Amino acid sequence: MRSHLIAALGAACLLLAAPLANAQDKPTDPQIAHIAYSAGLIDIEAAKLALTKTETKAVTEFAQSMQKDHEAVNEQALALVKKLNVTPEDNATSQALAKAAEEKRAELAKLDGAAFDKAYIDNEVAYHKQVNAALETLLIPSAQNAELKGLLETGLKLFQGHQQHAEHVAAELK
Repeated sequence: MRSHLIAALGAACLLLAAPLANAQDKPTDPQIAHIAYSAGLIDIEAAKLALTKTETKAVTEFAQSMQKDHEAVNEQALALVKKLNVTPEDNATSQALAKAAEEKRAELAKLDGAAFDKAYIDNEVAYHKQVNAALETLLIPSAQNAELKGLLETGLKLFQGHQQHAEHVAAELK
């Protein structure tokens, strides 16, 4: 099962990179806003699932933190796009992320106990690595609006902390 989860996450990483791999295919600010918001929603939904399935204190605390932090960042993102009068633009990357996340949630939903906790936390480590890499190498460099770029940079710092937190919980679960 673990190899299936890793394979699915690897596919999600490729899905994030593939639609935007060509340098001339840099995402626009409305597309970046949609990708970033979608990525946040994905983690909120994963956290909600974890909160219904886990009985482990460290996993519960981590999931609560993910839900709270990603909801706060998404609220900031919505306020910014409203302020800038920008409509987030759905695109191949955000659609691919949503599809991969839906498949991942279905896989996680079938697990219970320690198997769920491990799969959820391993997924969170890998997912934050994926999102952080996309922020660093594609989304932040492609953002044209200074306020959007600033929000993405703030998000990156927060999400790097999430990755470290997930890695710490993963080590505790071993």
